[in-house]
Amino acid sequence: MNNLIKIGNQEISIKEFNGRRVVTFMDIDMVHERPEGTARKRFNDNKKHFIEDEDFYTLDQPSEIRTLGIERPQGGTPDKVLLLTESGYLMLVKSLKDDLAWQVQRQLVKSYFTVKEFKSQELSPQLQLLINMELEQKRQAEKLEEVEGKMDSIREVVALSPTQWRKDTSNLINKIALSMGGYEHIRAIREESYKLLEQRMGVALNIRLTNKRKTMALNGICKSKLDKLNQLDVIADDKKLIEGYIAIVKELVIKYGTA
Repeated sequence: MNNLIKIGNQEISIKEFNGRRVVTFMDIDMVHERPEGTARKRFNDNKKHFIEDEDFYTLDQPSEIRTLGIERPQGGTPDKVLLLTESGYLMLVKSLKDDLAWQVQRQLVKSYFTVKEFKSQELSPQLQLLINMELEQKRQAEKLEEVEGKMDSIREVVALSPTQWRKDTSNLINKIALSMGGYEHIRAIREESYKLLEQRMGVALNIRLTNKRKTMALNGICKSKLDKLNQLDVIADDKKLIEGYIAIVKELVIKYGTA
């Protein structure tokens, strides 16, 4: 397996520590084409901003240093090597502002620090089983959430109150309209509900509305109030029409999949 990765015009060896990819000061100086010691100096000048074991690791065991194949830097501590994580690297290169720095930074983040995902066939059977179990639990939780949402909608439909039926049915019709794409569908849904009510109850709402306006006009009601009357006012005059209208709106909710 090739343990080298090309960044810009340079090749650096892939190094991992504590399950994370890391780079040395020498790596940074090389890919950014800076004099040796530049990265270390920038780090030492700003060390107070770096958090150990998050932005960098300190290696002081010769066996660990040899295992990673790290070369001793000139001017570095003989028995100590610092390794920068992705966050430490990104903090360090804030002070490198030339065009090359931006290009190299992008390549390192995308090609070096971002470890490719494992293919499922490369995983052990036990790990595959655990992943599948977790995915299934997630699917079951999503299904349960969906069912609970539908149950809440059904409860809302069943709980329509005859005493505030106008408000409740209006809310449901608004929801149906939204499920169809927007409030512009409200008028069509209302017309459908009135047509179904007329067919089922054997009434003509428009005729009743005309008659209601005439009666109220004879009683001295002003024209502006008469113009505001609609089919719902006619329905409100008849208990059976109210019950029938509530039932029809519930059916429309189910028909359009709102509940």
